[in-house]
Amino acid sequence: MTAPRRLRTVLLALATGLALLAVSPAEAEKADLLIVNARVVTMDSKFSVFDPGAVAVRAGRIVAVGESSEIAKRYTSASTVSARGGIVMPGLVNTHTHAAMTLLRGIADDLPLDRWLTEHIFPAEAKNVSAGFVYDGTLLAALEMVHGGTTTFADMYYFESEAARAVDKAGLRGVLGETFIDFPVPDHKDLPATLALMADFVKRWKGHPRITPAAAPHSTYTCSKETLLAARDLALSEGIPILIHLRETKKELADSKNASPESPVVHLAQIGFFDPSPSGKRVPIVAAHGVWMDAQDRALIKQYGVAVSHNPESNMKLGSGIADVTGWQKEGLTWGLGTDGPAGSNNDLNMFEAMDFAGKLAKVSKEDPTVLPARDLVAAATIGGARALGLGEKTGSLEAGKQADLILVDVANAHVQPLERTNDSDWIYSTIVYTAKSSDVTDVWVDGKAVLRQRRPTTLDERSILEKARSWRQKVRESLAR
Repeated sequence: MTAPRRLRTVLLALATGLALLAVSPAEAEKADLLIVNARVVTMDSKFSVFDPGAVAVRAGRIVAVGESSEIAKRYTSASTVSARGGIVMPGLVNTHTHAAMTLLRGIADDLPLDRWLTEHIFPAEAKNVSAGFVYDGTLLAALEMVHGGTTTFADMYYFESEAARAVDKAGLRGVLGETFIDFPVPDHKDLPATLALMADFVKRWKGHPRITPAAAPHSTYTCSKETLLAARDLALSEGIPILIHLRETKKELADSKNASPESPVVHLAQIGFFDPSPSGKRVPIVAAHGVWMDAQDRALIKQYGVAVSHNPESNMKLGSGIADVTGWQKEGLTWGLGTDGPAGSNNDLNMFEAMDFAGKLAKVSKEDPTVLPARDLVAAATIGGARALGLGEKTGSLEAGKQADLILVDVANAHVQPLERTNDSDWIYSTIVYTAKSSDVTDVWVDGKAVLRQRRPTTLDERSILEKARSWRQKVRESLAR
């Protein structure tokens, strides 16, 4: 440690210590957790940054955010964490995953979406996906997300009640969508069976503090009008979100199950998929990908308040195309970042990479290095994603009253140092997007409870999860060889 850095560390510790002595324990408010000596990136409406800053947490909620010395004066806690100059920021929000597909990671790569699905994924799923597969696969995904600073994610898959059990065990926050699709799948064979499964799923998990059940019609090319509207009606009646793939590939239009000549977005609008209930109630709708949305599509998406999940790595890896996210931003669409599933459309659930790729892909596609600056990318990975999922009042930023979903990012390492500090705060967003890695996440809290402490998971048995993953891989390979 250099002399100037040692001096700064000593002065920060001294200032915090003096502040704690300035107020007697009887006068200070009690907190369950204090995080001090941090560079706090709030992602509030003013993009406030406190350096050095602190966060106070009580009963799972943030009660105060501000300068470290001020927070230390006002609050006392038996659990105080010194960030030592690390970045404290909102937990990352992944708006599109197929989490249990971690167990199919890498079984087929370097293929277009239609061949990847029909020749490899669908056969592997038919032979292997079960309640146990989904539970174990979602635990593996949760372990990866905990290590990478993701605290909230949206999922679309099968046996979602088992996914919910895994999310509950991990202590994460999830919007979990049971798939509607017009052919038999591992947990239901037709629409009546889907609706019966959904009724049980919603009854069991609706109202859970961290788990939100959702209806997830797969796409317009795999769902008929009847299926699409059944999913919509159930979501409106239960007040739960809708997740759907939309305008991901050029081929999607040709393959539409509805054989509609118009854009899938126009088709959904025409059949009333985006409409509110007769009483005017709306639910969050998240459309994944949106690569091939044209001006009319975007106008409809904005008109109906539909959010879009941008999945840059998946779109690149599958050769699907480049979404005009710069246009989304200019036109005021609500959008967040996602990774997509880890079975081959991306292969990981790394939201730090999603931020980095989203920015660079936009810049090179527009031949303009100024588009989608780092602050916008951090916003998309936090508060933007939370708003897309209908959770913006609960998470996505560090503000008093919100749930304490936050992460600590270590910046005292070779690939980040030296930090380039400027008079404005843009340097800290650039550090998060372009230099920090998921492996730099040392601590993660959800609802104020630690799920990762000094890089060690506190809710998950890492060794057991990895052993089961290897066992599942052997089963999958054997099933595909038969």
